[in-house]
Amino acid sequence: MQPQSRVKFSLIIPTYNEGKNIGAIVNQLSTLLDAALPEDYELLVVDDDSPDRTWELAQALMSDYPQLRVMRRQQERGLSTAVIRGWQRAQGQVLGVIDGDLQHPPEVLLNLLSAIDQGADLAVASRNAEGGGVSDWSPTRRFLSRGAQMLGLIVLPRVVGRVSDPMSGYFMVRRSAIGGCTLDPLGYKILLEVLGRGNIAEVAEVGYVFQERKEGESKVTWKQYVEYLMHLVKLRISSPSGRLKRLKQKLPFRRFMRFGLVGVSGVFVDMAMFYLLSDPSTLAWGLTRSKILASEVAIVNNFLWNDRWTFGDISSRQRGKRQRLRRFIKFNLVCLAGLILNVLLLNFLFNVLGINRYIANLIAIALVTLWNFWLNLKLSWRVTDTQE
Repeated sequence: MQPQSRVKFSLIIPTYNEGKNIGAIVNQLSTLLDAALPEDYELLVVDDDSPDRTWELAQALMSDYPQLRVMRRQQERGLSTAVIRGWQRAQGQVLGVIDGDLQHPPEVLLNLLSAIDQGADLAVASRNAEGGGVSDWSPTRRFLSRGAQMLGLIVLPRVVGRVSDPMSGYFMVRRSAIGGCTLDPLGYKILLEVLGRGNIAEVAEVGYVFQERKEGESKVTWKQYVEYLMHLVKLRISSPSGRLKRLKQKLPFRRFMRFGLVGVSGVFVDMAMFYLLSDPSTLAWGLTRSKILASEVAIVNNFLWNDRWTFGDISSRQRGKRQRLRRFIKFNLVCLAGLILNVLLLNFLFNVLGINRYIANLIAIALVTLWNFWLNLKLSWRVTDTQE
């Protein structure tokens, strides 16, 4: 990144075949930023030589919008590299990126700028933070998005776990936080690169509702999800130490201890129900059915205690039956994955290895505890939205 900065804020708009949207997005952004940062910002449209000549349409707007600049790339392709090339040309102390298709509401920029002014090195617009969401996504796309996040937490937890929406393409970062860093992203998700290689001490998140595209065609493909996973692996392999170890994350010890104590209570509930349902002297139900029912009762117990005690400070800001139901559903889904693993382990230990059913159950519970803790920590109550 160039060290010289002449304006406060530079916003990159990467485009490809966005001719139908470019006029509207430039107008909305200019109107917003003219009021908030008069003559102290710049808009950079970085176009990948669009067949619909988006770059030419953007250039025609420059006479009406003096803060607008346009780059036409003919030798490179890709959203992430477009953002990097824009940042290299930019003059701002704060560098940002926003989609050119109007799916990112421009007014959220003011909240992101406010977070930077309050000391954040990175401010991320998140669909998963409080106040965020998606307007009209199909169940399949919702599943893929959440699945991608869970994969990220498994492959690269100390990077992906810092934000609730690691696949966000709407954020801003201080130039000083990435100055001197070599950014080499794979695919579309440059936020991962900034988190993994930048010197990011403080992260802030702002909720926003992702809008459906009004003009043009969506560029979301299976290839993007594959590249996302490859990018995670690349960061994991290239940064096993160094920057990842220097991340200034505080382990939430108090939450961990509370979560652990709640987990212990869940063990007793699980074991008691498992006895009542499966023991030959009681109901004598089948092993698998007994285990599933016992685990669900324990999950309900754990959720109630965690929602009231472990994450009570967060729950108090997300009041209402609907919000609580959403937390419970997410908690259940995370625990469901652990339950499936738990049932498989229990059957293997009891039916194959011949271990006592209760000892086998305890072993299975212990092996999935870490999974449940980590994913619930990052997903169900969005701990990344708060500080200890």
